Amino acid sequence: MTALITGGSKGIGYGIAESLIKEGVNVAFTGRKVADVDNAAQQLAHFGPGKAIGLVADVRDFEAQKAVVAKTLETFGRLDVLIANAGVGHFAPITSLSPEQWQETIDTNLTGVFYSVKAALDPLVAAQGYFISIASLAGTNFFANASAYNASKFGLVGFTQAVMLDLREAGVKCSTIMPGSVATYFNNHQPSEADAWKIQPEDLGQMVVDLLKMNPRTLPSKIEVRPSQVPKK
Repeated sequence: MTALITGGSKGIGYGIAESLIKEGVNVAFTGRKVADVDNAAQQLAHFGPGKAIGLVADVRDFEAQKAVVAKTLETFGRLDVLIANAGVGHFAPITSLSPEQWQETIDTNLTGVFYSVKAALDPLVAAQGYFISIASLAGTNFFANASAYNASKFGLVGFTQAVMLDLREAGVKCSTIMPGSVATYFNNHQPSEADAWKIQPEDLGQMVVDLLKMNPRTLPSKIEVRPSQVPKK
């Protein structure tokens, strides 16, 4: 099995890549910075038995997404799973949110997922594979200073669910995972003390593994994920 993860050089994408590689899944992942991609590829190589390749690409570039899919097929011979994880967040009230910040958020978090799906569609259909988008609880819960982020994640949830209906007859499964309060990796994988209560990236990686192992007759199409505890005061 082969998976392609956008935004896989750090954070949630990296946690998912690690979990899949440990399960024997070959992973191609993307990132925008050469140093981040190279560093992640070196670290992921130690988790086998699955193999990993890192590719520098921006999801806002449709031609780049087509090239990433082509390289994945050239390297591994197939593409079974697309995990659209790449995202950005600009948080500011509408009075100070700039047009450039709005555009980057929508182009990355929403249009970029459309580009990734369009580029990967043929091999996913051929494999009767799986498309998983990483959205957010912000996709159903609006909050102040997040008009661009809320708009992008509300849109992503709706997009994924509509694509699920479009592709169900073709045998492609589609799910969106909606986490809240996710920790960032700190000091070689360990969360900071302040982040220890949060969802860890590898927890979401385990969730992806579980989805892929689920009986094909069953589809958890939308999953909300929260920390089981509240932060200590």
